[in-house]
Amino acid sequence: MKEKTCCSEERKKTYREEDEKKKICNRLNRIEGQVKGIKKMVEEDRYCNDILMQLSAIQNSIQSLSNPILERHLYTCVSDHLAQGDLTVLDEVTSLFKRFH
Repeated sequence: MKEKTCCSEERKKTYREEDEKKKICNRLNRIEGQVKGIKKMVEEDRYCNDILMQLSAIQNSIQSLSNPILERHLYTCVSDHLAQGDLTVLDEVTSLFKRFH
């Protein structure tokens, strides 16, 4: 069976192993729980500082999820495109970094 590459030009898909998908989904489930918790805090008229602290925790959770995905993207998808001489991927990466700031 042919091994799937990280990024496929067909519909720009990234193939992940099941264990990687599971780890990402588990982190997303925790983030979803945090968001639901903040929603409940707002509904209960909780103190602004408490809500802001929880929002900060969510930002940190998202960052800790984003970093390994970005790292994998750079080392696999982007490097594959560059090795094939496709420099348009640099525009994609530049745009991506702008979104993170």
